[in-house]
Amino acid sequence: MADPSTYRPAPGAIPLSPGVYRFRDAHGRVIYVGKAKSLRPRLSSYFQDLANLHPRTATMVTTAASVEWTVVGTEVEALQLEYSWIKEFDPRFNVKYRDDKSYPELAVTLNEEFPRVQVMRGAHRKGVRYFGPYGHAWAIRETVDLLLRVFPVRTCSNGVFRRAQQVGRPCLLGYIGKCAAPCVGRISAEDHRELAEEFCDFMAGRTGNHLRRLELQMQEAAAELEYERAGRLRDDIEALKRAMEKNAVVLADGTDADLLAVAEDELEAAVQIFHVRGGRVRGQRGWVTDKVEDVDTAALVEHALQQLYGGGSEAVPREVLVPALPEPADPVREWLSTLRGSQVDLRIPQRGDKKDLMATVGRNAQQALALHKTKRASDLTTRSRALQEIADALELDSVPLRIECFDISHLQGQDVVASMVVFEDGLARKSEYRRFQIRSFEGQDDVRSMHEVVGRRFRRYLQERERTGEWAVPEAGEDEPTQPDELTAAGQPVPSGPIDPETGRPRRFAYPPQLLVVDGGQPQVAAAARALAELGIDDVALCGLAKRLEEVWLPGQDDPVVLPRSSEGLYLLQRVRDEAHRFAIGYQRNKRGKRFTSGELDTVPGLGETRRKALLKHFGSLKKLRAATVEEICAVPGIGRRTAETVVAALSSRPPAPFAVNTATGEIMDDTGEQRPGTP
Repeated sequence: MADPSTYRPAPGAIPLSPGVYRFRDAHGRVIYVGKAKSLRPRLSSYFQDLANLHPRTATMVTTAASVEWTVVGTEVEALQLEYSWIKEFDPRFNVKYRDDKSYPELAVTLNEEFPRVQVMRGAHRKGVRYFGPYGHAWAIRETVDLLLRVFPVRTCSNGVFRRAQQVGRPCLLGYIGKCAAPCVGRISAEDHRELAEEFCDFMAGRTGNHLRRLELQMQEAAAELEYERAGRLRDDIEALKRAMEKNAVVLADGTDADLLAVAEDELEAAVQIFHVRGGRVRGQRGWVTDKVEDVDTAALVEHALQQLYGGGSEAVPREVLVPALPEPADPVREWLSTLRGSQVDLRIPQRGDKKDLMATVGRNAQQALALHKTKRASDLTTRSRALQEIADALELDSVPLRIECFDISHLQGQDVVASMVVFEDGLARKSEYRRFQIRSFEGQDDVRSMHEVVGRRFRRYLQERERTGEWAVPEAGEDEPTQPDELTAAGQPVPSGPIDPETGRPRRFAYPPQLLVVDGGQPQVAAAARALAELGIDDVALCGLAKRLEEVWLPGQDDPVVLPRSSEGLYLLQRVRDEAHRFAIGYQRNKRGKRFTSGELDTVPGLGETRRKALLKHFGSLKKLRAATVEEICAVPGIGRRTAETVVAALSSRPPAPFAVNTATGEIMDDTGEQRPGTP
């Protein structure tokens, strides 16, 4: 590991001009490329105390052995040079987007004498008109099949075309009217090219003229009593309309825009792009990337724009809508305008249809990230490698085939609950999840809660092992029959026997995990280790995963185990931890909603849960309800005059309650009906 001070440039040697810089390792390989409005302050920021740097940045500067820079005239030039160097050197510490799949496009080869319509992938070729990208090749073929009735452009390969020219007989499409058959001279090269250009105009969104022309021809044919021709034109119009329906109108006609959304977590990010042309979504594509450098959403957007338009294969539309503007945004906006040849509006949509469509793109990005993680987790080879990496990093005797993870959840110290999730062979076993109520105390003390829940889980394990199959009787005072503190994933009380009557399988508390994971750092790990030591359990490995920097903490260790960002083992631990967090949050919200705390309304005689909900829904807040008259309260369905008088008397005789819980949404509201800070 290199010391950054050994290659730090001399004071004053770095210019203040805009430029692009490169960090190289000891072998001379470029490991990071960056740009700056002013090189001196940007490069100086890398050579401060390593403790003040982000862990990813610290890893980069300690891997590097030298730094060099190139001065440019403007920030736009810096942006262009940065993209060129990233493509040339492929630095390991730069964000590199990769397609989550190969996207097909509809291509019209206008560079040939007889243009051809086909599905193409890969790099764009000069002289070829592209439409898309599409999600699936079959979607292109369905659209083309509908359009060939009206625009019978050739779709055959060059070999089939030449063979038809030699034998003087067209292919099947020529016989059924879905090809103009230029191979046998039924149409001239000029007319066929005009047909291909009309096809391109229709695909580009200029559909109105073609539909109006066909409708006029149909009316003329009907007026001349040529009903068969009029019927064919009617069918052509219906075919064009069906093809148009496949690209639903989402924005005003004539709108050309690209909408870009980002979904990210600590390790990865997914980008989704919708291409809108003529007010219709003409294509969609997406990328995923590992976050190997310290970047925020704005930086991810900037990198995505470089990836999308930097190669010159994608035309820049009039509008580019993004979730966050690059910092600074003017050089990127100027760069896009230069590529387009006219002004480009780069902005964040604030209202209307474009904001709604941006939300849709964002949901697609979230789904793409989740799908990417699911595919990654479902691969057997990947799971095996992840388990082996965990075993190696934690120095385990064998791979942890069964992993249990615990997490604590509460809302401002109230309704403290815990979750236990189980992963076997790298896959979630939801039927064996457990949920716990922490009732020994209330307050924001995750350490004590972790000690309690781990102790309870393994105390059950010891009792089960000692009784050799007979389920343990809970300790006195630990459980209440009317409200059990341990629930199955379905929310039912855990059965009281050694065999689960729902599945017929042995109760899994009888089996210990090979690895116990807690959500947290040193304090939580120490609490869990203390609980295991008190029970005399020394054959279960223990670790904690701290969310902020994804560090793995071991009992009694002063320094964490840092797994590589690309490690499948770290990815699996993160999935286990996130699943425990999700399960705990869901239980905590559900428990809070069922309890329905509504301040002084809880103790009003004759006012049940249904009526409390109706009152809060009608008035919106306790403050407005307190100011209401008896007649106004009687207007609420289900509330009689006697009940209304009781409510008014109760509210007027007591001080205001600090908050209420809306069970329909789970929101914590203050006395004015506003959502309280910290509400999930």
